Formats: sequence, structure tokens, C-alpha cells
Amino acid sequence: MPPLPAQPPRRKRPALRWARWLFLVLGVALLGYVGYTFLDAELFQAYENWRLNQAVEKSSTPSAVAQPQVLPASLSPRDEGRRTTVAPGSVLGRIEISRIGISVIIVEGIGRRSLQRAVGHIPGTAFPGEQGNIAISAHRDTFFRPLKDIRKDDEITLTTANGSYRYRVDSMKVVAEEDTEVLNDSGASVLTLVTCYPFYYVGPAPKRFVVRARLN
Repeated sequence: MPPLPAQPPRRKRPALRWARWLFLVLGVALLGYVGYTFLDAELFQAYENWRLNQAVEKSSTPSAVAQPQVLPASLSPRDEGRRTTVAPGSVLGRIEISRIGISVIIVEGIGRRSLQRAVGHIPGTAFPGEQGNIAISAHRDTFFRPLKDIRKDDEITLTTANGSYRYRVDSMKVVAEEDTEVLNDSGASVLTLVTCYPFYYVGPAPKRFVVRARLN
């Protein structure tokens, strides 16, 4: 029986070849974006920490624990129209929780750009250094991931150019995404930290992890 004729080599389909190149380019672009975001956050944190340390050294305020500013009765922490306007992304200070390794700059606002580079002060709540409910938010997979290990009585320090304020963790709880009561101001000097929950949830997390601390 004579041998069968050799089959001609199959040619790759042009569409498949282009699809492979497309996925390769997309993969490289995504890795580049992640790398850029990480580097941008690292440089931002380093530079703003240096600036804050310089401001603290130049400040006439003693480095000892300061007392929060008491707002006049006619000026509520939520009265945005009568307060000094703070531009989104402006640096307000630094939050430190030494036991779990958090030390990160605080900026105004919780927009995408702000939360990529720092933790964000939630607009409408008291500012660091004021009496009232100071609320700070960050992503669960970046700066606030260590909150999963926080404990009651952990010490939290807020540092601003005008002084340092020390808080002690009073409670932790999980709330629904739409529950905004944790941001309400009761008049007490408290600090509220908010991040998404569960910490290792894939996709948009359905709940919020809330830490409440009181001024020492």
C-alpha cells in the first residue's frame, strides 16, 4: 500500500494570532498600571510624610498630646458652607496604629485618586484636631488591610501640623453598606475608621467594617 501523502501544515488563523497578541498587550498594560499606582502611592507617602514632619518641627505647638479644638456652638462640624473649604486631596495629617503596622497620610476626600494614594477623610465629619466625630476611610486591600487584626484598647495617633491626638479603640463592628449612622456626630471626641468587609471578598464588598475610638 503506497504511503499516504503528507498533510500540509495547518496555518494559524489570523484572528487567533491577533487575539493572543491583544491579551498579551492588555496583560502588560495592566501590570504596568498596577506598578505605576503602587509607585505613585509610595512616592506620595514618602514626600508628604517628610513635609508633615517638617511642619511639625516648625510648629510652635508642643509635641505633647494636644486637645481638640472646640467649635463654637453656631458652627457644626457638618456646616460645610461656613467652614474653610479644603480641596480634595489636601493633606490633613497622618494616622498611626503601631501595633498593627499602620502609618499613612490622611487626605481630604474619598475619591478614587485620593484612596489610591492615602486614606481619606470623609467630608462632612469633623477634621483632625477638631472636637466631634472624625471619620476616615480606606480600601480594605491596601492601607486598611491591617484593620483585620485590630483589637480593643489599641492606641491610634493622629498627627497634624498643630499637634498629636491619641485615641483608644473602643469597639469594632460590621454594618451594612448603606448604614451611615456611624458618621453621625454625638458631640464627643471620637475617631471612626471605615473600610469594606469582608477583607478577602472578591469584588465589591457588601458590608463595612467600622472601628470606633475615643480620645484619651
